[in-house]
Amino acid sequence: MSQQVLHFIDGQYVSGASPRVITVTNPANNQAIASLNCASDEQVLAAIASAKLAFSTWRDTPVSERARVMLRYQHLLKEHHDELASILAQETGKTFEDAKGDVWRGIEVAEHACNIASLSMGETVENVARQIDTYSYTQPLGVCAGITPFNFPAMIPLWMFPLAIACGNTFVLKPSEQDPLTPLRLVQLFEEAGAPKGVLQLLHGDKAVVDILLSHPDIKAISFVGSVAVGQYIYKTATDNLKRVQAFAGAKNHCVIMPDANKEQVINNLVGASVGAGGQRCMALSVAVFVGSANSIIPQLRDALAKVKPGVWNDKNAAYGPLISPAAKARVLNLIREGKEQGARCLLDGSEATVAGFEAGNWVGPTLFDQVTTDMSIYTEEIFGPVLCCMCVDTLEEAIALVNASPYGNGTSIFTASGGAARKYQHEIEVGQVGINVPIPVPLPFFSFTGWKGSFYGDQHAYGKQAVRFFTETKTITARWFDDDISRLANVADSATPSDSSSAPNMTIALK
Repeated sequence: MSQQVLHFIDGQYVSGASPRVITVTNPANNQAIASLNCASDEQVLAAIASAKLAFSTWRDTPVSERARVMLRYQHLLKEHHDELASILAQETGKTFEDAKGDVWRGIEVAEHACNIASLSMGETVENVARQIDTYSYTQPLGVCAGITPFNFPAMIPLWMFPLAIACGNTFVLKPSEQDPLTPLRLVQLFEEAGAPKGVLQLLHGDKAVVDILLSHPDIKAISFVGSVAVGQYIYKTATDNLKRVQAFAGAKNHCVIMPDANKEQVINNLVGASVGAGGQRCMALSVAVFVGSANSIIPQLRDALAKVKPGVWNDKNAAYGPLISPAAKARVLNLIREGKEQGARCLLDGSEATVAGFEAGNWVGPTLFDQVTTDMSIYTEEIFGPVLCCMCVDTLEEAIALVNASPYGNGTSIFTASGGAARKYQHEIEVGQVGINVPIPVPLPFFSFTGWKGSFYGDQHAYGKQAVRFFTETKTITARWFDDDISRLANVADSATPSDSSSAPNMTIALK
């Protein structure tokens, strides 16, 4: 019997009250592992109301106490690291090692949230004018919500709610309905860490649940990670309802390879960054741009990719797992077919890949295209599968122009031995996250995840200092105190009656 997925509303684990039922399947064989009833409209409203009530007290909880909750939480996450990775691997299809990385990158953000006292400090300037001081505080917004994707069911939720809650907000989490078991366990551990009732709510469901969050007046901020089309919808709908939004959308990440690059390192990094996690990550490298004679390594790249095999989560020899669903597989196979029809040369075709004993799984093998042009669908679309497109240019300037012409700006890399080439690339490239001899330049949590252009809709990015600004409002105070107030207070102290004698010493001390 498959597991029943529960919601967490007002401190209670409950079944969904909506008649809409979603089946959660194992991507390796498409057999049911869990089922969930979506949250009803009434349950969504109850979760928001509970979060709003909890905010009235949580916002005034001392910052050191909020930090201690996060300290306990990150400890529990580390203690249950392998358990979380096992749950995650089985519902997403990721290999166990990949799943552990997913969990660990989330733990790093929870660790960062433990430093909330320093992160939320305001600013002070004395004597901005004569005897006038100005200082600022950061204050929480209220109820915030997060809508997270299937591909990182531990990392992305942990990007959001620990920092939001550490800032003094309360939070409603709506994870992907395709892999809800990992977020459920994250919430259980957060409750175990001592979070007060109502501070974190968990709702499972579909678009009907999301639409209430986007329009409800008590939701002050929305954080989203997902596809381009949904990201645009989230951003427009939420901002039309006067909410603060950060929406991380699609990507088409390029890696530029210079002729002087270390060829062995390039091949190893391109293989891992293009097909790792089945290519189902927004920072995957999906386009390799070879400058000049650098394209001589394409045959070696093909041979290296041909050795990479997908497999089930607990197969130690598997490089990556299945795609998340039959629909995801069908979409990738269709793009591979279109690539061939549109004239790209398919050097390695993973369309017929399968895994013995798991033939019903959503398998796609490593796929490599050459002679790709910018008008082909395998270039214009985010494939989200283990497919790498090769393109060739003559100069670094052409490579920069190619990358900058892309509507996306999530991540890019350059492999070179030249400091001058690297400096030119990092300065001129119109992409938010740049790697130099690093294939997937995702920053650690004390920086921020900074996608540009069509990869991000909003003003403040995830984690780091920008996330603290996103989840708080700044209040600036300008104050002046008058000298005659001091003398008036002294006169009050001197004229105190015997009945006031118990308080007079304290007033005198305060004046000294």
